[in-house]
Amino acid sequence: MLVNTHKMESLDKLRFYELTLQERGSYLQKQTGLTDAEMDALCGLAGLAPASADKMVENAIGIYSLPMGIAQNFVVNGRKVWVPMVVEEPSVVAGASFMARLARAGGGFFASADEPCMIGQMQILGLPDLEKARKLLLDHGAELLDEAARIDPVLQELGGGPREMEIRIVEDSPIGPFMVLHIILDVRDAMGANAVNTACERLAPRVEALTGGRVHLRILSNLADRRLARARVTIPVSELAFDGYSGEQVRDGIIEAWAFAAVDPYRAATHNKGIMNGVDAVVIATGNDWRAVEAGAHAFAARSGRYTSLSTWGQDKDGSLVGSLEMPMAVGIVGGATRVHPGAKAAVKLLGVQTARELAEIIVSVGLAQNMAALRALATEGIQRGHMTLHARQVAAAAGAEGAMIDRVADRMVQEKTIRIDRAQEILKEITGR
Repeated sequence: MLVNTHKMESLDKLRFYELTLQERGSYLQKQTGLTDAEMDALCGLAGLAPASADKMVENAIGIYSLPMGIAQNFVVNGRKVWVPMVVEEPSVVAGASFMARLARAGGGFFASADEPCMIGQMQILGLPDLEKARKLLLDHGAELLDEAARIDPVLQELGGGPREMEIRIVEDSPIGPFMVLHIILDVRDAMGANAVNTACERLAPRVEALTGGRVHLRILSNLADRRLARARVTIPVSELAFDGYSGEQVRDGIIEAWAFAAVDPYRAATHNKGIMNGVDAVVIATGNDWRAVEAGAHAFAARSGRYTSLSTWGQDKDGSLVGSLEMPMAVGIVGGATRVHPGAKAAVKLLGVQTARELAEIIVSVGLAQNMAALRALATEGIQRGHMTLHARQVAAAAGAEGAMIDRVADRMVQEKTIRIDRAQEILKEITGR
């Protein structure tokens, strides 16, 4: 791979995005120690093969690609992290990187995650006496947990396994009263769906024998509220000032924008979508189930009975901006696509995480950074300004521009504040005469 070494050595004076694709890859490899094969997988040059895809999903016909970007400047719990993000939306990677740079002035992001416990649910129907069935299950709780522990001895050896049992009685439903049995399983470094589902399947006959009821559904819950991750960030007010906006104006504008999401579900939906722009991008890059994380996040946002913001923003006694985010984070670094997809494996190695909890901590930090980027833009210059240039490049490319011509066409559209494919085609025709 031929690169401009002088340019690479002076990266501190340049910007990562000013490097070419090859130069970015070479610099990243030098910084992280990834092998050539791992870099090729991360960059999509030698990623998931069609033959592997054929084993992953039914009726496979090939591979669908999305851009892999690298968010810079992240410091999570005192450690510098290069963050891989798979996302098609312009400005997401740039926004997260910029907010992470501001966060460094306050020490970066401080994050934590719960033990990786997932909930398995069993719906028990046909019980003539719900309270009697409840008592029977509680009396035999230790026996059921012991049986669940024997299902996966490897998980037990790794320190995981069943932790406890919960019983809920649903008094009012479209089919009348029924019982729900929860098995709480520590799944260690896996996402845990297979382990939880297997445990529920295997325990169902014993539960039926004890209660005399019928176990209907037996499946994990994606409302992983036993597996929360949280991040906190503090930005000195002096770091927030820009382009005629004082730090206090930016801080207060962010808090005011958050307050809207805190009380209005229409705003909260878009507010939380901005958080998920960052969260999903890392979840996808690492081969995890972004749909499960999305489902858990939005259900958690409505846990009070009213849909609201996942994040919280305010100021501390020094006037610094303080933000926090807490949400379910069911992700793993073993099993599933994380171990099958070469790009996902390379992404996990790039992050330098050793446990699923560490991965969750980084992901929730990226979500908080992305939320701050959106709120800052909305509270000051408007969301379109930062988004406009990157979006214009996409439109220029869609209009047929190639190479350096993409930037020329995009720049014209941004100057005119008219970003449409028909205008891009007109500008392209003016420049090229074709």
